Amino acid sequence: MRNQVQLIGNIGIDPEITNFESGAKKVRFTLATNERYVDKNGKQQDKTFWHNIHAWGPTANYIAKSGKKGTQLAITGKLVTRNYLSKKGESKSFTSIEVKNAVALS
Repeated sequence: MRNQVQLIGNIGIDPEITNFESGAKKVRFTLATNERYVDKNGKQQDKTFWHNIHAWGPTANYIAKSGKKGTQLAITGKLVTRNYLSKKGESKSFTSIEVKNAVALS
């Protein structure tokens, strides 16, 4: 089995870049994808899905240089889930997509 995600969507916020002392670079942003369907009354509806995205290294550099809010982006990556404790001591999880390849389409 394979953990692989492919999406085409629009960047929702300007990518946030983090530079680490080690020289590594990480970029984070949201990506909006849309789905069109016909509701029970026969009307076309659009639904937007928001995805939390991050990338490292050369892919992060590419996205930081070519992506901004509104840019259409095609990505391939994998789902990553992180578990943490909230300030109240509650167990929480956060799922995002780690991008391996990206191509700006607009």
